[in-house]
Amino acid sequence: MPPQGSSQPPARKLCVRHQRMADEGTNLKLQQALDALPVEEREAVNTIWTNFSSSPHPRRALILQGLLTMCCFSQLSLLTEQLSQLIRIDPFTVLPREVSLKILGYLDATSLCRAAQVSRQWKSLADDDILWRGICEQHIGQKCLKCGWGLPILEKRRAIHLQPTSPCPSPSHDVPPLPHNKRDLDLDHSHPEPPAKRQRVDAGPSDRSPRSPMPSSSQLALISTRTSTPNPLVPPSHAPATDTVTRPWKDVYCERLTIERNWRRGRCVVQTLKGHTDGVMCLQFSETLSHPAFPILITGSYDRTARVWNLETGRELHCLTGHTRAVRALQFDEAKLITGSMDHTMRVWDWRTGKCLRTLEGHTEGVVCLNFDSNVLASGSVDSTVKVWNFRTGECFTLRGHRDWVNAVQLWDSGNTNLRGGSPCPDARPSSPYNGSMSHIDPGKMLFSASDDGTIRLWDLTQRACVKQFTGHVGQVQSLKLLLADQGCDDSGSDESTTSQSQEIDSQANNRPAQSSSSSNPPAFRPSAVLNAPDSVPNDVPTGAFIHTLEDSDSSAKGKEKAVDADRSPAAGIRKPRKPVLISGSLDNTIKVWDIDSGKAVRTLFGHIEGVWAVASDNLRLVSGSHDRTIKVWNREEGRCTATLVGHRGAVTCLALGEDKIVSGSDDGDVRLWSFSG
Repeated sequence: MPPQGSSQPPARKLCVRHQRMADEGTNLKLQQALDALPVEEREAVNTIWTNFSSSPHPRRALILQGLLTMCCFSQLSLLTEQLSQLIRIDPFTVLPREVSLKILGYLDATSLCRAAQVSRQWKSLADDDILWRGICEQHIGQKCLKCGWGLPILEKRRAIHLQPTSPCPSPSHDVPPLPHNKRDLDLDHSHPEPPAKRQRVDAGPSDRSPRSPMPSSSQLALISTRTSTPNPLVPPSHAPATDTVTRPWKDVYCERLTIERNWRRGRCVVQTLKGHTDGVMCLQFSETLSHPAFPILITGSYDRTARVWNLETGRELHCLTGHTRAVRALQFDEAKLITGSMDHTMRVWDWRTGKCLRTLEGHTEGVVCLNFDSNVLASGSVDSTVKVWNFRTGECFTLRGHRDWVNAVQLWDSGNTNLRGGSPCPDARPSSPYNGSMSHIDPGKMLFSASDDGTIRLWDLTQRACVKQFTGHVGQVQSLKLLLADQGCDDSGSDESTTSQSQEIDSQANNRPAQSSSSSNPPAFRPSAVLNAPDSVPNDVPTGAFIHTLEDSDSSAKGKEKAVDADRSPAAGIRKPRKPVLISGSLDNTIKVWDIDSGKAVRTLFGHIEGVWAVASDNLRLVSGSHDRTIKVWNREEGRCTATLVGHRGAVTCLALGEDKIVSGSDDGDVRLWSFSG
């Protein structure tokens, strides 16, 4: 008996194998089998085991080799059966959880799903949020550099159940729809120019409703208080507090993988919004507005109206009337909507209330396109010019150089990029007198414009001059899209298709995008600030009071916090700087992807059998709408069409791309929602 006060010797620490034997009761079973033997045999077996246990490792190896030479096949078979179980070891039962997660972090989504099926312990490790957050950051919103797959962000995930209704009556000056072939190409020799340009014979001034005076902000407030049902578009005075709801990252990944598979396989649910009485020419939708909670779609049509829709229910909320000819262009942000019409004017609306705030006049022919940001509004017209309206100074100047209709304009903050190569403009000179030091336009502010003369021009707005011309299309250029693409995933100067790396991902287990014609919405301004402004602006005259209000209110809105998303979106990973890519669609039936630095087309997409009216793109895919009544979904890097959507009865004249949907408008007067959310 050890003396009192002396400590017990520490317990012997067993190796992994012997600890498992102790846990499984293997020694106890052997002892029971040994006790069943006679005494002499028991002593002989104990002697062999004792000698082997007391031998060093080299002697043990020698004893084992000798025993193997004495074994027959029956004994070798027994050894094989026993060893197949004994030599197995589960590393995750030995390693710390942190080390196990580090090892699993090198697996892809498919391998993690398979690992989760091994055991409960493996499932708890393979489903860890840390692992799936890393996979989401690698794939969501961008294409993975390893596998080539990318998943949509889905900043606000919503279920869409459309019940189309049209509470808004058609305008009093409705006219019968144009013939079906009103926008046919030059194949119709009875018309000297493309029928797309043929202007409608609209009602004269005597048919126009008299313009009523603009109500003041106090009158609008009084009207709103008397209304029995509140306007769902107007933000409440006190927004209710919302709780942030989070989900496991694996669920987030699985949901988005399902949507991406639907995109690749062309599986979608189609809903039709009816309300316009003539062809739809322009549209934009947004799912990221701070208010309302549902997505908003605004469309413009040849029926001279712009309509505001609840894209979640398909219900029409407002019908904006005032233009006297076709609405050809529009863009909206948090509070204001600007529309351009063939009546030579642009109108500024508070789309939440449906009130027209201002009318901008300056073009001598119809306005076909427009684009604005927090500083500048640009518009293109049938008169072959581009007008630039400066929100800061109220100044409006004109860019001249195109020889035909200007069909698309796109602003670009180049950041003083040194543009090299490309075709210089034949008239590279300022289009109008200016004082460079007083231009009040941020350095590097550029503008792309596309025209029926077959060219795309790049303008420096601080110099008011064309700095580059993109040539290559042999037909009228109808649409432009500027995209900031990841350099690791984008082609850079070669027409050769890249190799797809998605074969393995496409077989994964079943466990598991702007959305508008412009990828981001400029800051909002307060509509009440311009309710009492005059109704029109003279041609090329500075519009200081109105434009200054836009600029000042834009600045005040920059501090607004973004609405909290119901899903958890990963932070952007550290990648190479994104490179601007220009995409154009033309009536020569092609889509071209341009390198802006060199001014050359790096890829031409063939597939449509008639002219392309509209294009849209994000980092994951490119979509196009054509006169052949189809919408095509493309892999931009490979130049390959992945899906063709059919359903419109007329030319697809406009479209917008979201993360899980396409919204398209057509000459048939319908707006179609193609939902890939499954």
